Amino acid sequence: MGRLIILVIALAGLWLLLSGYFDKALLLIFGAGSVLFAAYLAHRANIIDNDSVPSSLFPGLLGYWIWLGGEIGKANMAVIRQALAVEPKLSPKLFLVPNPPKSSVGKATFANSITLTPGTVTVDLRENEILVHALSEDFADVAAIADMGARVAKIEGGGAA
Repeated sequence: MGRLIILVIALAGLWLLLSGYFDKALLLIFGAGSVLFAAYLAHRANIIDNDSVPSSLFPGLLGYWIWLGGEIGKANMAVIRQALAVEPKLSPKLFLVPNPPKSSVGKATFANSITLTPGTVTVDLRENEILVHALSEDFADVAAIADMGARVAKIEGGGAA
């Protein structure tokens, strides 16, 4: 029941954030109805479990997102330097990094974080490792990407960072 309540609160917050309607009663009623209907459907489909509503991840996610935003900013600057260079030093590379998160949500968060970081793309998600494509040798920093995975594992309680 607790996960259903978390889902309703999250959906309501997202609806308010995306709609921007705070003063029109009819639209607020429609929004509340759509949130409750979506939660009902999720409950009826029996998809509200540890992976679909990972409440254990919520406390550490804000700090992780702030850190990830900084990493994305640094990588953006490096990609811009390569894009504007007269002779860019591109040397695409595929490499494997360990995948320390234990839950499917943790693994997906780690893989998506790699892809969100400019210059790298997750190519294949495996049980204990991730295949990553990097734009150049500079972006193929296994230690930095492994640190990202350790941070996600620490948030979910599956490892230390």
